[in-house]
Amino acid sequence: MPHLTSPAIAETGYVVLDPFDPVDAAQWSSLEYIGWRSSGVTRFAPLASYDGSVDCNGFWNRTPPRTDKDGVWVDAQAALAPGLVGLAREPGANVGRCRVVELQPNTYADALYNLHRDDNNRLNPDGTGWVVRGFLNLTDDPGSVLVLREDQRDPSGEVRIPLAAGCRVIVDTERYFHAVWHTGDSPRYALVTSWTSGPELDAYIAAHHGRTRVANPPLEPALLAEAQAELHRRLDERAQMFQSLG
Repeated sequence: MPHLTSPAIAETGYVVLDPFDPVDAAQWSSLEYIGWRSSGVTRFAPLASYDGSVDCNGFWNRTPPRTDKDGVWVDAQAALAPGLVGLAREPGANVGRCRVVELQPNTYADALYNLHRDDNNRLNPDGTGWVVRGFLNLTDDPGSVLVLREDQRDPSGEVRIPLAAGCRVIVDTERYFHAVWHTGDSPRYALVTSWTSGPELDAYIAAHHGRTRVANPPLEPALLAEAQAELHRRLDERAQMFQSLG
């Protein structure tokens, strides 16, 4: 039996919802952040994790392993950020990992190189809800974009979603390579939550008028060409390094 998916997300692989109301910056600035491998120069402040500790690890990489569902709230962190916890719990869908991400400014080429797919559904039993990711932008970064590609090297069909304050996007991050091109001069903060697809998430999407397509901000052809060339150079360099290591 296939996994349960949300039709709106299944159509294009992402959905953009109505913006949410601003949250006081004190709710994320006072959290404990830790380093973690991800795209770009980032730190994370976990709000829900495998066992309620300040940890970003995939649930399938813990003992006993499980899929990215049934996250345990990090009490000390959640107490500092009740508004963020409320946003994560608003859909009524199962919450897995939930954390605030802090991303430093980068370039378009950086974002393309850091495009990655998530591993949310390892050990997820057939017939249960497919895990997707919600991205809620906390800071106002209208010149920055969430970049989505189905093939990291192929710019055709690239989706670029502007990240103004309150932007709310849900993405099947196992379908899409994704990263953020952050053009600002200060860190970007966003709430990232693993949600399980099902009737609760469907109702949340409908209530906030989910749109399955958005118009891309314009991009200069020369900038695209330059970033693509740099992407291929970096990927080929990485492949050669791994090859040399045997």
